[in-house]
Amino acid sequence: MLTPVLNKNDKQAKLLIGIFSVVVLVAVSFLSKFTLDVQLPFDKHIFAFINALLNTFVAILLIVALIAVKNKNYQLHKTLMMSALVLSVLFLVTYIAHHLFAGEARFGDANFDGIISEDEKTAVGNVRPFYFILLSTHIILAATSLPFILFTAYRGLTGEYEDHKRKAKRMWPIWFYVAVTGPLVYTMIKPYYN
Repeated sequence: MLTPVLNKNDKQAKLLIGIFSVVVLVAVSFLSKFTLDVQLPFDKHIFAFINALLNTFVAILLIVALIAVKNKNYQLHKTLMMSALVLSVLFLVTYIAHHLFAGEARFGDANFDGIISEDEKTAVGNVRPFYFILLSTHIILAATSLPFILFTAYRGLTGEYEDHKRKAKRMWPIWFYVAVTGPLVYTMIKPYYN
C-alpha cells in the first residue's frame, strides 16, 4: 500500500468538502439565470466541446485506474485518479464559462427562437424523452456525487484503504456514468447551439 499523503482530520475534511460542494452547486444552479453578453474572438461553444473532451478523458482515466488498482498498481491508480479529479475541476471551469457566455440551448429548437414548436417536437420524436432522461440523470448524479467522490479520495489520501475501497465501489460507477453521459448529452444538444 501507499504511504498516506494527508493527516486524518475528518472534521476539517467534511467542512472543506461541504463548502466546496455547496459553492459548486450554487454556482452551477445560478448559471441558467445569467448570460454575459460578450463578443468573444472565438466560437463560444468551444467550451462545450472542451467539456465533452474532458469528460471523455475522465471516463478513460477511470477505466485505466480501475484496471491499475485491480492489478495492485496503487501508485498508478492514485496518479490516474488524481488526474481525473484535476480534469473534473477543469471541466467545472469550462462548464461555467460555456453557460456564462453561451446561455442555455433547448433540445429540438431547430430555428433557435427559444420556443419548441409542435413541428420541432415532432421532428425529434422519441429522441426528446430519451435526451431529457439522460440529461436529468447526468445532472442529478453529477450534482449529488461530488462530495462523496471527494470524500472517497480523501479516504485514499489518508491511507484508510478499506473505507476508501468500500466507498469507491459505490462511487466509481456513478462517476463513470456522469463522465460517459456528458459527451452523449453534448452530442445530442450540439445541433441546437446558436
